Amino acid sequence: MAADQDLDQAADITDDDLRFEEEVARAPYAVKTWQRYIDHKRAGAARGLTVVFERAVQRLPGSYKLWRQYLAHREAQLRAGSDDPRKVALCFERALLLLHKMPRVWIMYGEHAARQADVTAARRVYDRALRALPVTQHARVWPAFLQLARRVGGLTAERVYARYVRMWPDRAEESVAWCVRARRWAPAARQLVEALDAGVGDAAALWRQLARILQAQPGAVAALRVEPLLRAGIARNDAGELWAALANHLIARGLIAQARDVYEEAVARVATLRDFALVFDAYAAFEEAGVAAALEAAASSSSAEQGSLDLRLLRLERLMDRRAFLANDVVLRQSPHSVAAWLRRAALWDERRLQAADDETRDACARRVVETFEDAVARVAPAKASGGAVGDLWLAYARHYGSEETVAEFRRVMDRAVAAPLRSAGELAALYVAYAEAELARGSVDGARRVLAGATAQPAKARATVDFRDESVPAQQRVFKSLRVWALLIDIEEGVGTVDAARCAYERVLELRIATPQTVVNYARFLEDHAFFEDSFRAYERGIAAFGYPVAAELWDVYLARFVARYGAKRIERARDLFEQALDACPAQYARPIFLAYGRLEEELAGAPRRALRVYERATRGVAKEGRLEMFRFYAAKTAEFLGLPATRAVYERGVAELPDDADVAALAIDFAAAERRLGEIDRARALFAYAAPLVDPRRTQAPPLWSAWHEFEVQHGNEDTFKEMLRLKRSAHARFNTDARSLAAVEVEQKERVSSSAVAAAASAEVEAEVAPNPDALAIEIDDDDL
Repeated sequence: MAADQDLDQAADITDDDLRFEEEVARAPYAVKTWQRYIDHKRAGAARGLTVVFERAVQRLPGSYKLWRQYLAHREAQLRAGSDDPRKVALCFERALLLLHKMPRVWIMYGEHAARQADVTAARRVYDRALRALPVTQHARVWPAFLQLARRVGGLTAERVYARYVRMWPDRAEESVAWCVRARRWAPAARQLVEALDAGVGDAAALWRQLARILQAQPGAVAALRVEPLLRAGIARNDAGELWAALANHLIARGLIAQARDVYEEAVARVATLRDFALVFDAYAAFEEAGVAAALEAAASSSSAEQGSLDLRLLRLERLMDRRAFLANDVVLRQSPHSVAAWLRRAALWDERRLQAADDETRDACARRVVETFEDAVARVAPAKASGGAVGDLWLAYARHYGSEETVAEFRRVMDRAVAAPLRSAGELAALYVAYAEAELARGSVDGARRVLAGATAQPAKARATVDFRDESVPAQQRVFKSLRVWALLIDIEEGVGTVDAARCAYERVLELRIATPQTVVNYARFLEDHAFFEDSFRAYERGIAAFGYPVAAELWDVYLARFVARYGAKRIERARDLFEQALDACPAQYARPIFLAYGRLEEELAGAPRRALRVYERATRGVAKEGRLEMFRFYAAKTAEFLGLPATRAVYERGVAELPDDADVAALAIDFAAAERRLGEIDRARALFAYAAPLVDPRRTQAPPLWSAWHEFEVQHGNEDTFKEMLRLKRSAHARFNTDARSLAAVEVEQKERVSSSAVAAAASAEVEAEVAPNPDALAIEIDDDDL
């Protein structure tokens, strides 16, 4: 207080300060009045601002706002060299008398003490802060405290971080990271152990980090019970780093045999290829170091040292030979149902058998191949198999007995395979096919028949209606419906068997209702090749009855073609009956090929063009709507061919009257007009153009070319009046379609397409102009779009 009074007496109050003095006199306990006074004094001398701050905090000692500004002002004065550190510290102490729950004041105080290079004072400030503040606000103090600890380092930082980790166990990694950077290995290891005991953080990552520290700095962590600690870690997590650290610890203690045992245990237990690679590389380096040491010792040429060298070389050689098998063991531990891994293991033993130098080793390797396959088919569950199917294992097992001397073993394995549980009937069918093909490769047709007979025989408990794809039924009760098996049996019977046996196989396939259209065609061709023509036709009929459209339409096409090719005109009435039967139930979209074939039959074989025309006339009504225009054109062409051009008028008239689409009507009317033009009926042709005019939008380029055809017609045969009439009808059509929404949309789409393909449109226009024949009597009339 004495110092404050001295300051008050020393301070000069200017005229500008009078109004602020009056304000604080009227309201000495209002923060706003003091804040205005302080803001006014900031432009003046620092001593005057200090006096005002002192007066303010004396009146309002609990104001955090005023104290924080005052402390910041005193800190600035201290950095400028115009204040005393001890006085500033006393100022902080005065502020904390009432503001000890404000973390920012404590942080400022601690930073002030740290800047004065008084580590003890700073540490005590932070200690007092942690005791004074509630736990929920400690997180604001710890960053500054840790910054101080990192700057100081040494034992102080170690103990600060230890307190920090006890407060925040889940942040032990920060403390460990600092210990590692500071190369304080023992505290880092202890904190990792404590974090693992507390169960915080990523346990696998913590164990790996601990293992790296123990392995790299064995002497620095001698106080820890390393072996029990690592054993505990291995029991929780078979990480390769832990195994390598344990072995390295034993090596450092001189326990070489125990270290080798640890490596052997590790390669037999690790569960990932990453851990295996780490452990194996460490194991190989360990053995190589032993060989190098033995080489140096053997330089003395003593027989004992030479024997030790030979032993170490043998160990290293055997270790490297075992690498592929050990890696395969890891894969199988990780994925015991991996078919690819089991096949790889069998292949490894087979390679070793081929490389063996003596019969005893070859026999031992062959036994290991068999043992591998037996383990595989026993352990791999069909539903869990990955990287292949169980059937692949059985096939590889059987093919191991590939020589003539082991045919009995091959058959024994395949017989077991087709009786074993499998995932699907398709897998079982593939086994049967492979079994039969192997018998054929040995020249045993009877053996192949025996195998396929067992596959195609219906089991006693199986229903004839069972679905081949029904996974709820065992595969052995569904495989008799496998078309793949039946196809192989049919091929065998067709190739080396009897006709009756092949027919029985085909008939059985049809009875089981598993035949495909190609099967029906093959059966019919087989019967035809063996002169069973009527039976082949019945095969087609059975297939048609079994399959619906559109398959039936394709079978009808083949059936009718084969029948006509066989009998020609000899059985024309029967052929007609077949065509009528085919058309009777045929949907319109599949009828066109049948109608055309029927018409050709009447034209070429029966010699009855009028009957052919009646067929084509029926086709104009029997085909799909989108194909009726082409059918009318075909009908008109045939009519002109057989009866002359005048007879086509009836065809065109009916087409124009019956076609449902306006565009089709217009297109046929153009053809009709061309026919009338060739007959010299110019007026009738012009009338047809006029009839079709309301049906075609003049603006559309993708519509039937009515207006261009009419224009050409008038150029050739018209006069000024007929041109005007054409223009009138064109304007009328334009006005009609201009109010139709669908027509407007179609025109817009065509315009966009023309813009994107202008080059194509230009070429097409040039081609049309080139096709127009010159007329010396043509009228010189120019028609612009503006005239429409």
